[in-house]
Amino acid sequence: MSYEERLQHVSVLGAAGKMGSGILLLTVMEMADISLKPENKGKAFVLNAIDVSDEALAGVMKYLKAQVLKMAEKKVVALRKMYADNVNLIENEEIINQYVFDAISLVRTSTRLESAFDSRMVFEAIKEDPELKIGIFSKISANNPNQPWFFTNTSSIPITKLDEGAGLNGRIIGFHFYNPPAVQKLVEIIKAENTLPEVEIFARQYAKNLRKIVVPSHDKAGFIGNGHFMRDILHATAEVEKLSAQMPFVEAVYAINKISQDYLVRPMGIFQLIDYVGVDVCSFIMSVMNPYLPSENLHSPLLDNLLSLGVKGGQFSDGSQKDGILKYEKGKPVAIFDIEKRSYIPIAEFQSGVDTKLGDLPAPPPWKTVVGSKTKEEILAGYFKQIKTASGLGAELTRNYAARSCEIGRFLVSSGVAFNENDVNTVLLTGFFHAYGPINNYLD
Repeated sequence: MSYEERLQHVSVLGAAGKMGSGILLLTVMEMADISLKPENKGKAFVLNAIDVSDEALAGVMKYLKAQVLKMAEKKVVALRKMYADNVNLIENEEIINQYVFDAISLVRTSTRLESAFDSRMVFEAIKEDPELKIGIFSKISANNPNQPWFFTNTSSIPITKLDEGAGLNGRIIGFHFYNPPAVQKLVEIIKAENTLPEVEIFARQYAKNLRKIVVPSHDKAGFIGNGHFMRDILHATAEVEKLSAQMPFVEAVYAINKISQDYLVRPMGIFQLIDYVGVDVCSFIMSVMNPYLPSENLHSPLLDNLLSLGVKGGQFSDGSQKDGILKYEKGKPVAIFDIEKRSYIPIAEFQSGVDTKLGDLPAPPPWKTVVGSKTKEEILAGYFKQIKTASGLGAELTRNYAARSCEIGRFLVSSGVAFNENDVNTVLLTGFFHAYGPINNYLD
């Protein structure tokens, strides 16, 4: 079966979720472009958007139409070629509207899993629960005569476990988009022990057509992205616990969040990133990974404590940030949750005092300035040279945090998760938008 034939009938599971809707958008664009080729006119192309809620699916269709319109407006020159034989389409607006209509017409919404029983491939972006995924994959596979391929968006579950549990005989691959899929350039591709060669070939072609940067990972729980992120969280929470012996909890959280953002030159602090993903999601990912890591204990009592107090974070359906460890106004942190008082304490009340405790540090270069600079390496080398010799609590915390991040990166290579150090750096640079990879010589 050819690449184009494989994409004639596709299902996306969890299509109304944040990840699923992005995967749906990318897939409908690829399918629409293929369906409009002269050799494919008259062939049926179907994309099932499957989720549990009719209301959510109605919302995702509105999202899909709006996003396809935006993308169509950016590719009008290519669309003119696609519709060159349609003499009724003259103006750009007419061509764009026709493309949006043709693309959206491929999509069928459904709350029934049976809709996937005719698909040739299935994208999955449902809850990070191995037993749930295995159950659904098994049901589709048992009732689908097409021997469908499964592309799972799992960020933590070993693909071999899903393959063996669902009896797919290698018809599965890990295809981990980063959030949001339509914007993020990175995709981690993870083969199970028995993933069929043709499945991997298709996966790489699909990623290439979507203009994604592909980083392969060995089939180890958490892969590269969460392999670093979860351990990074544990370092941050451990540092907060230490600092809490000499300052209030909210001050310790502020200090580590500031260190991990400003002084490590990252786009957001570690606790803001936890909120972005969701405190509950981070905790759950650790629980999924932990059984596969007998020599470690990926578990955070601090996250447990926060969850027991109802602190979850996450995002609203429009993408805006929910309050979590931090409280937000117009997307910016303004307060920190105090575990003892069980309320948010405004950052303005203690910010200057903590900054004084951190000491007189070299002024960090703004993240936005660094990532867009042609002299990025020189800027970072000069800055971290100052950090290396600076004194005080803040400098010490920065050095410790950077050293631990580097240590985690190298561990991912030595423990057989990443193929090489460059892959680790690429994931953090591309998937997490860091200004530099964790494995570097800035502080050696």
